[in-house]
Amino acid sequence: MNKFKTPFIALLLCLPLAAQAASQPESVNAEIKREMANARTELRAEMDAARAELDQENLSLGNSINIGKKSHTKSSDHSLPDAQITPAGDLLIDGKAVAITAQQRQQLLRYRSQVLDVAKAGIEGGEKVAMAALKATDVSVFSLIVGGLTGSLERRVENLVKQEVVPMLTQICQRLPEVLASQQALAASVPQFQPYANLEQTDVESCESELRDEIAAL
Repeated sequence: MNKFKTPFIALLLCLPLAAQAASQPESVNAEIKREMANARTELRAEMDAARAELDQENLSLGNSINIGKKSHTKSSDHSLPDAQITPAGDLLIDGKAVAITAQQRQQLLRYRSQVLDVAKAGIEGGEKVAMAALKATDVSVFSLIVGGLTGSLERRVENLVKQEVVPMLTQICQRLPEVLASQQALAASVPQFQPYANLEQTDVESCESELRDEIAAL
C-alpha cells in the first residue's frame, strides 16, 4: 500500500486546485484568450518589423553568414575593417564605397538577396515556433493548472515546437549551396570582398547537425 500513498496524496492535493479552476468565471478564461491573441498580434508585428529592417539596412559582412556554434569566420579577424553591402548594391569598406562595375553590382545584389532570404527564413521559422508555443498555451485556467501539474502542457509545447523546427532547419540549410556559389563568384570578381567570404563548404555540409545541436542544448 505504501507505494500508492504518495501519488494518491498528490492527487488529493490537486483536487482543490482543479475545483477552483473549474469554478472560475468565464471572464477569466476569456481574459487568457484575449492575452494570447494580443501576444500573437504583437509577435507578428515584431517579425514584420524585423523583416522590413533587413531590407532597408546595410548587410554587414562581418557576421552575414554564421551557422552553428562551431562556425569560424574569416572576418572574425578584428584587424579587418567593417564591410557592408547597401540596398543599392554598393560595397562599403570602412565606410567608403569600392569602385565596381555594373556586373559586380548585380553580383553584390544577388549575394545580399540570398543572405537576406536565409535570415528571413530564420525569422519565419522563429515566428512559427513562437506561434506554436502560444497555441499550446492558449487554453483554460483549468487546463493550465492541470497541465502544469502533470507536465502534459510542457510536453505539448515541446512536441509542437519540434514539429515546426525540423522544417525550418531544412529550409534554411537547403539555401546555403546557392549562397556559397554566389559568394565564391563574388570573391573572384571583387578582390576587396574576398576576406569577408566567410561561408565554407564544411558549413553547408554540417548545417543541419549543428543547428539541431544548438536547439537540443536550449
